[in-house]
Amino acid sequence: MKSRALILIISLMFVVSYGRQVDAGFQDWLKETTKKLGGEKGLSEDEIVNGLKQALEVGTNNAVSTVSQTDGYFKNPKIRIPLPENVMKAEKLLRASGFGDQINEFELSMNRAAERAAPEAKSIFLDAVKQMSFTDARQILDGPDDAATQYFQGKTSGRLQEIFKPITHQAMSEVGVTNSYQSIDDKIKTIPFADRMSFDLDQYVTDKALNGLYLMLAEEEKKIRQDPAARVTNLLKKVFASE
Repeated sequence: MKSRALILIISLMFVVSYGRQVDAGFQDWLKETTKKLGGEKGLSEDEIVNGLKQALEVGTNNAVSTVSQTDGYFKNPKIRIPLPENVMKAEKLLRASGFGDQINEFELSMNRAAERAAPEAKSIFLDAVKQMSFTDARQILDGPDDAATQYFQGKTSGRLQEIFKPITHQAMSEVGVTNSYQSIDDKIKTIPFADRMSFDLDQYVTDKALNGLYLMLAEEEKKIRQDPAARVTNLLKKVFASE
């Protein structure tokens, strides 16, 4: 790579020194050399952009499908939403006081709310895909295994927070999260020296749900980059085989 770059530098110096005296054949060679050095993977801009868009669409579909099914969060230890810190600190006392069933139901219902809200992220992800530029695509292709996921987070996190939180709130009401937490919180207040603090349950579940979704998206992206079997279209095979 360094030797090829040196050739290009020397060639450019030659052009500067002799200007129009350089014949057309040499100029053509110079253009071709520059093109190869600037795009060693031999992919056109359209192929790079469309390939990354396909990758993100495949990854999005798989990630959203995985987390939105029953137990998509709850039975996945990587993304399972745990008890809030203030509840966790009092968990032993609460279970000893006969609140074990309520704690179990509360944790389950938080995860159920996330599973119900997750499909709403799909359209937002697809909007981000449509906005992808060639520069974005090249940076993603040349980046780490989660480069596309980082792109998604930068493009979608703010909007997802705005849309996801009320959806999560509604889902939590429907599956009983709010009532379960209120019952537990009331009990915590009766425990001497228990850690009590202001707590935004909607924000907590929303943050955990989105973090889990991005984590699963990163795993899907890694599969596409590293596992040829995960490249389900010819363009994906071409783009990612050239990394």
